[in-house]
Amino acid sequence: MAEPSGQTVTAAGPADSTTEASLFSQLDMMFRALWSSPARDAIAALTGAAVAVVVATAYAQVRLNRWNKPFYDALSRRNLREFAFQLLVFAAIAGTLLLLNVGQRWLGEMLKVKLREGLVHDLVEAWMQPRRAFQLESAGPIGVNPDQRMHEDARHLTELSSDLALGLVQSSALLVGFVGVLWSISRGFALRIGGVTLAVPGYMVWAAVIYALTASLLTYWTGRRLIPDNASRYAREADLRYTLVRVNEHIDAITLAGGEADEARRIELDLASALTAMRRLVTGLTRLTWVTAGYGWITLVAPILVAAPLYFAGDLSFGGLMMAAAAFTQLQSSLRWFVDNFSTIADWRATLLRVAMFRRAVIGTEVRHRTESRIAFIDSETERHGEAEQALVIDRLEIASPSGCTRLRGGRLEVKPGEHVLVMGELGAGKTLLFRALAGLWPWGSGRIVHPRGQDLYCMPRTPYLPHGTLQEVLAYPSPVARFSDRDCAAALERLGLSRLAPLLPETRRWDHELNEDEQQAVAFARLLLHAPRWILVDEALDSMDVGTRERIVEVFTRELAHSGLIYIGRADPKNGFFSRVLYLVSDPMGRRLTRNQAVKPRAAAYSPPAVAT
Repeated sequence: MAEPSGQTVTAAGPADSTTEASLFSQLDMMFRALWSSPARDAIAALTGAAVAVVVATAYAQVRLNRWNKPFYDALSRRNLREFAFQLLVFAAIAGTLLLLNVGQRWLGEMLKVKLREGLVHDLVEAWMQPRRAFQLESAGPIGVNPDQRMHEDARHLTELSSDLALGLVQSSALLVGFVGVLWSISRGFALRIGGVTLAVPGYMVWAAVIYALTASLLTYWTGRRLIPDNASRYAREADLRYTLVRVNEHIDAITLAGGEADEARRIELDLASALTAMRRLVTGLTRLTWVTAGYGWITLVAPILVAAPLYFAGDLSFGGLMMAAAAFTQLQSSLRWFVDNFSTIADWRATLLRVAMFRRAVIGTEVRHRTESRIAFIDSETERHGEAEQALVIDRLEIASPSGCTRLRGGRLEVKPGEHVLVMGELGAGKTLLFRALAGLWPWGSGRIVHPRGQDLYCMPRTPYLPHGTLQEVLAYPSPVARFSDRDCAAALERLGLSRLAPLLPETRRWDHELNEDEQQAVAFARLLLHAPRWILVDEALDSMDVGTRERIVEVFTRELAHSGLIYIGRADPKNGFFSRVLYLVSDPMGRRLTRNQAVKPRAAAYSPPAVAT
């Protein structure tokens, strides 16, 4: 129904605020995705086993650290027997650590595999819900390059998540273990200044904490721009990849038009954007390296410098000094986990942001498309006043678009089984919009589309889709192959003049490359003949076909599909006797219009929802 004049109706829920969403909400997204996946149990088992191995490794490293004291003391005393015994102890500890390291590596790599399986399964399942992928495509920048989000970004996110999580657990376990070692070494430390003695229990622990804290703060301040810089780089890389794939898919048309130079210019523009983003990232990483590398070199002598007061005071032997230095190194390395991994964390945050935005956009597609000004799709049995159950009714349909309103002249159309209706319109009248609206893909507008309950509408776009697989799978799509026998498939091909393809039914090929356009359309109509639907919607599929193929298709509709109702949108001859009625599309530039919601500030990767205005 029409809205009052001047009223604006929002066609979406609240704007997607994922770009400002907290880290917690993004992690919650990932957890929910993995928890609902079939790989959940395997992920939990691998995670538990990996944590156990990491803790065991940390304990073995503490034991190895304690080994330093007797080993170096034996060296300083020139005790050959004790030296040989400590070598045997080292061999046992090192052998255990080797086994644990191998086990940790295998568990970590398997965890990456299962994390990717779970996350991609969740994203694909959400994306491939009916109509979601199409609606997401029209949702703005967030719908661009979904393959990049589900393939490269999901892979990168799961790999980084596994590495960072296990690294954090390992650092935490080492932190707990070596705090005790350093505290026991320096618990009685006293600092003497000008005859005044100042007791500093656990002096080496506090020194390690202060050292790591200053490094962490300086690292964050230096590298905080790496997160948006990484996100920008991934977005530009995705744009470049999309351009290259598009050129490859349309290389025939580009070559025939002599458009190689123009396409090269477009590729160069996308490449320049990607390289600019990379240069910003290089600058940020270079600044960060001043901090991380500087602290790395200082760390070579910092443990000895910190332990030196205890050694020169006579509180540590040479072996104790080496043990304290090694423990300090392990402790501050654990505390400096943030510093050492900041560039990786920035990369992980940027990737998590992209995946979280995509998942929220996919799941929230239906919410975005709920609107007061929406075309109503109704089953005929739910109608109180009861149109006939065996009729497809289009009642007062108005389709909102950015250029205005599109509607059928006459306001109401009732199509009965076996009836063939032609819908025509001038160039730009909105024929494609009508096709999408009748198919349920374009929800914006008003009016009703009434379907007989239990009778689906079979939709044929102007460009047929032939999936990769056997020719029999192409004909059966999207139904199971077992639904149609080889004989039925061969008969359908023969009926459409493609008998030469019957022997190729079990072969797997790129049929969209093997067949010319007319043959692809004929295969699509052979598929239609096999399915024999009750209601059929076709968008200009016959307009460019040769006369012979068109005549065979018309004959199929008058014989095998004589009981099917047909709505054909195109430029067919209205006087050929095939169509019982001819309707015309009317475009009203001053009517209901689809506009962008200006209340939402545009962002590089955010969804800017549309609004319907009258």
